[in-house]
Amino acid sequence: MNKEVTHHLTAEQVLFREGDPPTTAFLLESGRLRITARAEDGERVLAEIGPGELVGEMAVIDQSPRTATATAMADCVLLAIDAAQISERLTNTDPIVRALLEGQLRRYRATLATIQGQQADAENPYQNAPLGIHKIRLESALRESLRNDGLDLRLQPLLDVASGSIAGFEALVRWQHPERGAISPAEFIALAEETSLIEPVGDYVIRRTLDALLDLRKAGVHTLPFVAINVSARQMSRVDLVERLLADLKVRNLPSSAIKLEITESLQLDYARVAEVMALAQGRGIRIALDDFGTGYSNLQHMHLLPFDTLKVDQSLARGMVNSQRTRTLLRSIVQMARDLDADVVVEGIETEQELMVLRELGVHYAQGWLVGRPESVDIAIRHYCAGVNAREGAPSGR
Repeated sequence: MNKEVTHHLTAEQVLFREGDPPTTAFLLESGRLRITARAEDGERVLAEIGPGELVGEMAVIDQSPRTATATAMADCVLLAIDAAQISERLTNTDPIVRALLEGQLRRYRATLATIQGQQADAENPYQNAPLGIHKIRLESALRESLRNDGLDLRLQPLLDVASGSIAGFEALVRWQHPERGAISPAEFIALAEETSLIEPVGDYVIRRTLDALLDLRKAGVHTLPFVAINVSARQMSRVDLVERLLADLKVRNLPSSAIKLEITESLQLDYARVAEVMALAQGRGIRIALDDFGTGYSNLQHMHLLPFDTLKVDQSLARGMVNSQRTRTLLRSIVQMARDLDADVVVEGIETEQELMVLRELGVHYAQGWLVGRPESVDIAIRHYCAGVNAREGAPSGR
């Protein structure tokens, strides 16, 4: 062991005393420690701890003087943990975990004050608790919305660049909080991914998407457009994802070709398992898209492992294509690579006719963005799609 971070105590030697400054916490490697504190009736034993337990961490966390004395009951070996180490770990910890920890600290301080005959501090000195409590409340509200069908599905159209017609949609979930109003998907999806809620959210999107496809058929659309559904790493690891989706399609008499699963590469993906699920989906007619190509963890190493039908190019790559020959050359290379792999390309974030013209020149298959259409409610998206179909067929749109 490193002598600089290892402390040795003999029996009855004091590690730290009540009132000492909180410079270090300790991990007890061997031996036993007795933790005591002053009380109205003398000294009181609060705990006896053994190997594998932490001591002194509470004072370090809230940067208050030591509230107890630690004394060796036998020869002890302890590993010192610097305050900066603890601070760094807490900074990177989920705010909910910090709030729970700090709640325990407050209760400990209050109990100790009672033992010592002192007035408990009513002030909350912890800075991270509000954020943690906010996340707890938001998670509870999201659970309630899932129980009460309180989420909302939106459909954003994708344009077939060559034909100029709408070829499909991306399914997007929205949440209207009863008190806060619209919650950013970036906020509540991130929260769902931190918990088990991402699975019921994903199930909701799949169910509503299939219902939307049924509504399209009822509206007289015989050749259904595809709808792309974002699937989380947790969902992709489910053994039954594809079979359940196929069963839901069969019950509704919908073709598997109407669904495209969008996967965003991340550190959470079990690539061997995901590749297996993707291959199973493709074998049953469900198409696969790799989302956010050109950003984050999306790279060529993973591309050769994962079977896919579509590459979705992130809007950050498309932004400079009108004025940058370099960007256009890069996009042209991506399109050619996709063709060689029997895949198509979607470019996101298209907002101007100039950008769309560049996509047409480069041979990009699909465009998505506000120029094509913003996310709309299912009813409005279906109405607009049917109007477009009727216009192409030369029939009255019924509007």
